[in-house]
Amino acid sequence: MSMEWFDRVSSELQEHLESICEKYDQAGQMSVERSSRHPRIEFFVETDEEGGRDYFCTLFFDPHNEEFYIEGYDLDLEQPARTILPDIDNIIDAVHESFHEYMNGDDEYEDNGLEDIDDLVDDDDVTVIAYSDDEIYEEIDVEWETPEVTAFQIDDEVEVTYQFGVVHGTGDGVLRRVNRLWTEEDELVKDETNFIFTKEEAGTIIAMIASHMDAMKGYELDE
Repeated sequence: MSMEWFDRVSSELQEHLESICEKYDQAGQMSVERSSRHPRIEFFVETDEEGGRDYFCTLFFDPHNEEFYIEGYDLDLEQPARTILPDIDNIIDAVHESFHEYMNGDDEYEDNGLEDIDDLVDDDDVTVIAYSDDEIYEEIDVEWETPEVTAFQIDDEVEVTYQFGVVHGTGDGVLRRVNRLWTEEDELVKDETNFIFTKEEAGTIIAMIASHMDAMKGYELDE
C-alpha cells in the first residue's frame, strides 16, 4: 500500500489545471485530505469573503490498489458507480469537466468547446465500476480486533468512539473514529474517519502522543 502516486498527483495537479484553463486559474481551488481511509482531493470555488465554498469535484484515492477515482451513479444499473482514472491526464480531464459543468450556470463561464462528460467515461483508459452500498465496505477487508470504544461522551450532544482493526492481506492497522453529534432538532449527524498505518509506524505514533499529552487541552464544559 503506497501513497507515492497520491502525493505526486496532489503536488502537480493544481499547477496543471491552472496552466490549461485560465478560468480555473482565476476561480478554482483545491484542498487535500490524507487522513481518511481513502484520501481525497476536493475542488471548490469560494463564494464569499468569509470562506464559503461550493465544491464541484471530489477525487478519491484507493491506497490499496493505488488508483484515483470519482464517484457517480449508473442510471442503467440504478446504483452508485466509480470511474477509475488511471493517469494524470484522465484526472485533469475529469476535474476540468466538473469545473466547467459547475461554472456553466453562469454565462460568464460558458465554454462550448468542452467535450461532454460522457466522452470522458467512454475513454478506453477509463474504467467505470458499479457497486452496491454493501460492496463498498468490502473493498478493503478489515478484521476488527476491538468493538467500538467510547473515548468521549456528553449525553444527547456528542459521542466519539474508536475501533481498531487489521487489514486482511497487508497486516496494516486501521483506527476507525466515529463522531456522532446531535443537533438542536435532535437529529443525529455522523462523521467517520479511518486512519491506516503500518506496524513500523505504530510505535512512533504512540510515542509521539504519549510524550505530548501534557501540551494538549481537555474539553471544558460551559458553566
